[in-house]
Amino acid sequence: MTAITLMDAILPAEQRERLMDLAREVSFDVGTRLFEEGGRADRFWIVRTGVVALDLRMPGRRPQVIESLGHGELVGWSWHFPPHRWQFGAEVTHTVRAWEFDAVAVREMCAADPEFGRAVAVWVARVVAHRLHAARTRLLDPHVPEGSAGRS
Repeated sequence: MTAITLMDAILPAEQRERLMDLAREVSFDVGTRLFEEGGRADRFWIVRTGVVALDLRMPGRRPQVIESLGHGELVGWSWHFPPHRWQFGAEVTHTVRAWEFDAVAVREMCAADPEFGRAVAVWVARVVAHRLHAARTRLLDPHVPEGSAGRS
């Protein structure tokens, strides 16, 4: 289930609309680094078109692609959890059009409305669980093609 489908399943229509009111349309060219591990996580995206590769830097090796994210998927979850630092890196591999969200504004909305905040937390937690599984799969089985870890 993709992030936007998951978002649709978890957030009632009114809450989805409130979240989407904060969205702005953006686009990124191939090769654009959206973020680096350890950097400040101050925004997130939902991909409309294109592909973003999540990667993990490992000493003495080139970054390992953990997962490739496409239409409807959430790019970035570190914005939701202190200390708000990226846990992975992300690079555009096919030109991306996306909705971009200001993390501070979304966190403030979550704090102001506990029901909304809980729904967003469940959505993001499900994405985190999936990403951790994908990272584990990719790192433990080097024969899994890059970007396909965790896909069924």
